[in-house]
Amino acid sequence: MAADRSRMGCCWLFLFVFSSSQCLSSGADKSSRKLSMELNPGYPSKPHGGDLLHIRALGDNDTLHFLFCSQGAPTLLLVHTNTTTSTVKVDWDKFVERNTTGSLKVEPESSILYSNALVITRLLEYNDINDTAIPTSDLFPPYDLQNFLWARLNLSAPSAQLCGTPNSTNGSLCVELTAFETEGRSSSWPRLLHNTDSSQLTVSIDGLSPRASHSRFLLEVQAVSGASSLRQVDEIQSIDDEFTPSIFKVYQWVSSVNGSSDVLGFVQWKPVAYRKTNAALEDATPCRHSSPEQQNGTVTAVASGLIRAFYGESPETFGLNVSFGLSGDPFYNSTQFLSWTLLVGVGSPPVESFSPLVITIMAAGLGAPFVFLLLGGIFVCVRKKTGTSTTAYEPIN
Repeated sequence: MAADRSRMGCCWLFLFVFSSSQCLSSGADKSSRKLSMELNPGYPSKPHGGDLLHIRALGDNDTLHFLFCSQGAPTLLLVHTNTTTSTVKVDWDKFVERNTTGSLKVEPESSILYSNALVITRLLEYNDINDTAIPTSDLFPPYDLQNFLWARLNLSAPSAQLCGTPNSTNGSLCVELTAFETEGRSSSWPRLLHNTDSSQLTVSIDGLSPRASHSRFLLEVQAVSGASSLRQVDEIQSIDDEFTPSIFKVYQWVSSVNGSSDVLGFVQWKPVAYRKTNAALEDATPCRHSSPEQQNGTVTAVASGLIRAFYGESPETFGLNVSFGLSGDPFYNSTQFLSWTLLVGVGSPPVESFSPLVITIMAAGLGAPFVFLLLGGIFVCVRKKTGTSTTAYEPIN
């Protein structure tokens, strides 16, 4: 009987794990998009000043337009429309001059549901001689990315890489964009979960000559949105670090309508960067961010030709800084490499859930004590019953 009860307990444990795994997989987003890429749409050769890449992500009844541009500071613009026939129109004569509003449009304009843009504006370096990882007055003159010499976009569908170099030193800063046809997870760390309404950016600093023996870096990022700006950063915690070991948080820079819970667009990242090209756990370094603050939209429009072309002269803009490394971590000088990955998308950001492996571990941890308790109770009952059935008889005179 005890063996039967034990087998029954194990069967229930297996069924719980299996059903939990099925619930996870059945809740996954099965939607997909058809991707197409076009470099400098409608322009027969390379325009002076930088490239414009258009990735069209076609859904069943909507379209996402990803526009990635090196006309000035690297900029990614996402435009979501409610039709499958929306198109991008560029007035190249005005666009390359970077001084005219409306030189890039998504038509019909009435089909636009939401748009947001992310501009990587500046790279800041400071001498952390006291190893505090707190930027102080020891900041060097910033690298303005609008002044970098940007190479042509290197295309490898569905990805594109943009690399640029400053005039004053060696090394490069690269930005890699990846769009997605289906929901999934990146194969390289930090292995962010993505959906079909998002794209991934990886920013890497490679071989940039440090200006001090204890150099650390900050990256300035600015966000522009047509309907509602990205004003707040939410922290999401989890106990599952299977895909990014030792990292239990995700940050989401989101925009919403009048503070409601409905998210219109987002920028999402895990607070970790990596100090080598082939990332490994020992190469991870934490990163921190400042609170979003309103920026001068005119300055942003000047820095990015794409922002002025689509949004105008002075769009509402919010920005934050991301700093790399904590006190006690190796300085940039140790490897002269840093990479940081983030998602940019429309709608609600992807939500991490417990993986089947973690569900199995939790079920085993909770189920094993229950099985032992059940077996112990059965054992006590059997012993008690056996003891009462062997009562000795009194002799008869």
